[in-house]
Amino acid sequence: MGAELYAGRMTAAAEGDVTVFLIGMRINRFRALGSWLPVFKAMPRMLRELSRDKGSGMLGYQLLFGPPRVIYVVQYWSSHEKLLAYSVAQDKEHRPAWAAFNRRMREGKGRVGFWHETYVVPAGAHESVYLNMPEFGLGKAAGVVPVGRRGDRAADRLSLKGA
Repeated sequence: MGAELYAGRMTAAAEGDVTVFLIGMRINRFRALGSWLPVFKAMPRMLRELSRDKGSGMLGYQLLFGPPRVIYVVQYWSSHEKLLAYSVAQDKEHRPAWAAFNRRMREGKGRVGFWHETYVVPAGAHESVYLNMPEFGLGKAAGVVPVGRRGDRAADRLSLKGA
């Protein structure tokens, strides 16, 4: 049947700061396989590497399909410092993939688009609710707890105590 459904209202068990990293591609010319397929295939290698390395700082991720021809990954990190460290690590999958991607982008003449966004979210500035859902998003990355443990209303969960 698939992933376990959590009955009722749940919220992410994440405590403290969270860094949310969105990264994606847009296939501008579908028939230009040589431009976008290697980019598409590189991401799973990096995600496997990060998932195996519990010290990497990546808490979890969600692969999503957006508007036509857009594929993206929402990643949850324990800190932006760990995200940035991974991006420049010489001994990890990202560096060679990034170099190859840049070569393809120069040669590709707009056949594939690329984007990323990074959000550093302080403790108390994020909240979530999942109703009759399997683990998803931040809840999948950090686990879930019943809403009542964090406050019944979004305003309660968005405490911003450190602000």
